[in-house]
Amino acid sequence: MPSCLDDYIDENHICRVIVAFIECLDMIALGFKYAKTKEVGAKPFAPRMLLSLYIYGYLNRIRSSRRLEREAHRNIEVMWLLERMTPDDKTIANFRKDNAGALKKAFREFTIMLRKMGLYGGEMITIDGTKVKANNSKRNNYDVKKAADALSRIDKHIDEYMQALDEADKEEAKETAPDKEKIQKALTRLRVRKQRIENVKPRLEEKGGVSTIDPDAKLMKQYGDGRPVDAGYNIQTAIDEKNKLIAAFDVINISSDFGQLKGVSDEAREVLGVEKIKAIADKGYYQGEDLVACEKDGIECYVPKPDKSQNTRADNLDPAFAFEYFKYNREKDCYVCPCGQELGFRSFQKSKNRKRKYYANSQACRNCPDRPKCTNAPTRVMLREEYQDILDIVDERTKNNPWIYAKRKEIAEHPFGTIKAVWGFRQFLCRTKPKVEAETSLTYIAYNMRRVVNIFSEKKLNLITAIRA
Repeated sequence: MPSCLDDYIDENHICRVIVAFIECLDMIALGFKYAKTKEVGAKPFAPRMLLSLYIYGYLNRIRSSRRLEREAHRNIEVMWLLERMTPDDKTIANFRKDNAGALKKAFREFTIMLRKMGLYGGEMITIDGTKVKANNSKRNNYDVKKAADALSRIDKHIDEYMQALDEADKEEAKETAPDKEKIQKALTRLRVRKQRIENVKPRLEEKGGVSTIDPDAKLMKQYGDGRPVDAGYNIQTAIDEKNKLIAAFDVINISSDFGQLKGVSDEAREVLGVEKIKAIADKGYYQGEDLVACEKDGIECYVPKPDKSQNTRADNLDPAFAFEYFKYNREKDCYVCPCGQELGFRSFQKSKNRKRKYYANSQACRNCPDRPKCTNAPTRVMLREEYQDILDIVDERTKNNPWIYAKRKEIAEHPFGTIKAVWGFRQFLCRTKPKVEAETSLTYIAYNMRRVVNIFSEKKLNLITAIRA
């Protein structure tokens, strides 16, 4: 047997990689609590030790603070990381809770470190979102109607228990009398639940839906269309194409990916230190203003256009007259319909913050024998976004480069498959958005670290030396 604990951890062990990374961090600058301590009094546990414990835990599918506490007493690798210190579960849990912002900065520092090592390509990223359940059941998420129904049921149960108490008072001498103590406990639980719902009622009309356990969690489909709806978060993630390493992320409580491309792409571009980059995303990200903003800022987008039509496509209309079969002529600034008629520009149409160009040809439509196949209105109208020229470039680019868009699945699904299917990360342990971001930061640090260890092992290079360089 080895004579000391250090002999159990070989020179290329991932525990030494964790320590090498944390030694490079300025814990005070990152804002970790207790990184700077007073000269007098008992010293708290060093944040670098607790951070190493959490990274090790997430690498080995151990996220619970109680399970991490047990590992500190029995796992030789954890003993080596903590230098035989044994923090209790409360100390471990408080570290994650108190350092939400610092943990996200630590993920960013690790990303920058990997970029300097040449592990990011910085040429192409894929943006995708994944839904993760919150620490809040669907049962504890309410809208106005659901809250009213729940309060009605609770009041009904309270009345039933109150009647049972009255009967118990009358039949105390009988052996079959109801158990008053159990009834009182049930009443207490119901009243607590009722009060919890009453507390969120003022926010229901403003926000549409409120979770009573995790106030930031929202109802959303977890696994795509038609799948179960549950309270959760949507993690927007940017993955670099070169080694499938995560470059940036953002946690949102909106189910849709609509309009989320620009924010995550900007953060990834900043971390990767590039001005221009290619961004691939699925059709759920196709939002006009968002794509235009990306294109103007040097983000070359590959996003397919959703299958939408301005034609109502009623049963009595011919699909051959759908919107996509009206060809736009940029030189004449008009649309050409399937019958060869030109619909010219008439005016601008403004609605809310939106400005669109209005195209029509009432005379041609009036005399057209195919009008009943085209529209139920007297005239067929085409609406074109003011910035549609830029969207046409994106559409053309995406259509002409299917091989680039085909990379989306192999890049985006790699980290999600590893984290959710292999590591079992399907539900957050923490509540509220800042703490959920802390959990995501730890998960993504662990994923990137595991990828880098595998890359360096395959090339037979020393990762610890590279980190310290």
